[in-house]
Amino acid sequence: MPFTPDELEYYASQNLGRLATVAADGQPQVNPVSFTINTETGTIDIGGHNLTASKKFRNVGKNDQVAFVVDDLLSMQPWNVRGIEVRGRAEALTDAQPPHPYFGTAMIRIHPRRIITWGIGEDTAQRGRNV
Repeated sequence: MPFTPDELEYYASQNLGRLATVAADGQPQVNPVSFTINTETGTIDIGGHNLTASKKFRNVGKNDQVAFVVDDLLSMQPWNVRGIEVRGRAEALTDAQPPHPYFGTAMIRIHPRRIITWGIGEDTAQRGRNV
């Protein structure tokens, strides 16, 4: 499992992330997405309605390098932000077992290679590690 208990707890408190993919022409694309952490595979699974028709799904099929960010703003006074960025390799799956009823059988599965956190757990400094 690439994620720490503090990271898993944070992910469980969040409903939305941002997936960055790269189109065939090199143009980056960022989309808000629903996600789940697959504790059996140690991956981030992204699903949704009619996912196979989306540009992000097609992008992953052509270029498997992605980034995924979940973050939030706890307060502005004092400034208090937290979040997790994952960089890794993604698969565009067409026949996956959906973890939620609102996921179809298509899924984008992210295999983390690098995890960067800030404001997570007791050590709130920005930290990065390869996994």
